[in-house]
Amino acid sequence: MRIMPLGGLKEIGKNITLVEYKDDILIIDCGFSFPEDEMFGIDVVIPDFTYLKENLEKIRGLIITHGHEDHIGGVPFLLKEINIPVYAPPLAMGLIRNKLKEHGLSMDEHVIDAGAVFNVGAFRIEAIHTNHSIADAMAYSIKCPAGHLVHTGDFKIDYSPLDGKRIDLAKFAQLGQEGVDVLMCDSTNVLRPGYTPSERVVVDSMNEIFSKTDKRLIIATFSSNIYRIKYFMEASIKYGRKIAISGRSMENVSTLARELGYLDLPESAFVDIRKIGNIPDANITIITTGSQGEPMSALTRMANDAHRAVKLKSGDTVVFSSSPIPGNAKAVTNIVNKLYEKKVNVFLSDFVDIHVSGHACKEELKLIHSLVRPRFFIPAHGEYRHLREHAHLAESLGMDRGNIFVMNNGDALRITGKQAKIEPSQASAEDVLVDGYGVGDVGNVVLRDRKQLSESGLIVIAVSIDSNSGLLAARPELITRGFIYVKENMPLINEATDTVYDSIEKWNSSGSEDYNALKSIIKDDMRGFIYKKTRRSPVILPIIMNI
Repeated sequence: MRIMPLGGLKEIGKNITLVEYKDDILIIDCGFSFPEDEMFGIDVVIPDFTYLKENLEKIRGLIITHGHEDHIGGVPFLLKEINIPVYAPPLAMGLIRNKLKEHGLSMDEHVIDAGAVFNVGAFRIEAIHTNHSIADAMAYSIKCPAGHLVHTGDFKIDYSPLDGKRIDLAKFAQLGQEGVDVLMCDSTNVLRPGYTPSERVVVDSMNEIFSKTDKRLIIATFSSNIYRIKYFMEASIKYGRKIAISGRSMENVSTLARELGYLDLPESAFVDIRKIGNIPDANITIITTGSQGEPMSALTRMANDAHRAVKLKSGDTVVFSSSPIPGNAKAVTNIVNKLYEKKVNVFLSDFVDIHVSGHACKEELKLIHSLVRPRFFIPAHGEYRHLREHAHLAESLGMDRGNIFVMNNGDALRITGKQAKIEPSQASAEDVLVDGYGVGDVGNVVLRDRKQLSESGLIVIAVSIDSNSGLLAARPELITRGFIYVKENMPLINEATDTVYDSIEKWNSSGSEDYNALKSIIKDDMRGFIYKKTRRSPVILPIIMNI
């Protein structure tokens, strides 16, 4: 048996792991991650499917732990390349179905409930109910003739979850008694001591906010956190408020959750966001996207006075029922400042218990390790510091350091009897960048150019050459974008034009007729001139027109 993560190690997001036995491959999750700041123009980052395409005939199916984007976001891109069966919990399957509809795709779908036992190729799989910040989160027990893997997915241990369904700790204990060869476990919150608070904490804090708010209440949260959203809706009904939904993803997920029976609330409780003006402020709750300060989200549009239906006013209350994801803190702060400028009351999770994590803290991780008692351990789902700290935690519980494997994406762990060994770099696991309809066609060179354009701008130099004489047919034209405002810097433009004349003279003197050589001379001379004058390095783009 081989276990090969292609994403999700030493990073947050893009989770995908392969389990191999002889000629069978099972895929666990297929997510994406959001681009880093220097990935200009990139929409999302997906895993590298090269190894899967090379072993297409061996792939037996894809199983999904839960419906968050870092676990299902890459599914449409995978299914465009490889047509395989998908096994997923009900909510995750519904979310994938919606994604595929947008891409014009279909799938061979198998909805999996907690406790289900099913076969995929040579693998015997059992779905185990866990708690997370989305409904229907699963761990999986995966058995084949060569070994037994337990994959926790994303989880926490919540003894009082809002849906009343606790994590199935008894099943983890039973599997530990049977014997587990490898545990792959969520490492996201391993640096946090103690236990992750229950969702009930949010309920207590929000009840107080509901009871003291006599104006409009606007709640921003993750659209996938169905049970928390359900509580917000039930509380709104309790306090005599109509419910309005704003934001495309919130509308889509709420519609799906109502279809699947997760939001079993009367239709009369809801009001179209465009009709809230007819309802007194004390009788309306708006549940919206934008908790992460996303530029086009509903809350951001409200803060910028760009929302068609909602105009914020003094006395409104906005609740951020979330914590900023790493990299989003500045965007959230900008939105919060704009809300304060509008004299809106703002509640943040930094100061009030209106958000709890969906990931296990240190003591919960210790409990899972103690129940499962694996022979080998792979820390997963985290940056390097998380993986390393999780390895230390396993060692502190008595596990042999030689049985703990902190791996890289693309490495494989081969299990042979009672032995395990890392086989490094078994598959390509590079980031694949998605820009619009383009998948993988933007690489480091393009990103470097985009970064340079963002920092210093662009100079286009248009030169017309007489094809008979080889001389200039017209005055060179310089066009700039993001570099300087031409009308206010004509002396510099004139000097730059003189530099182009000098470059052409240099090319003519060399006796060359190669226009590529002329482009190189113009580019080098202009780069040197501009840097000397401005200490900037814009992109220089010479265009030679043969007339």
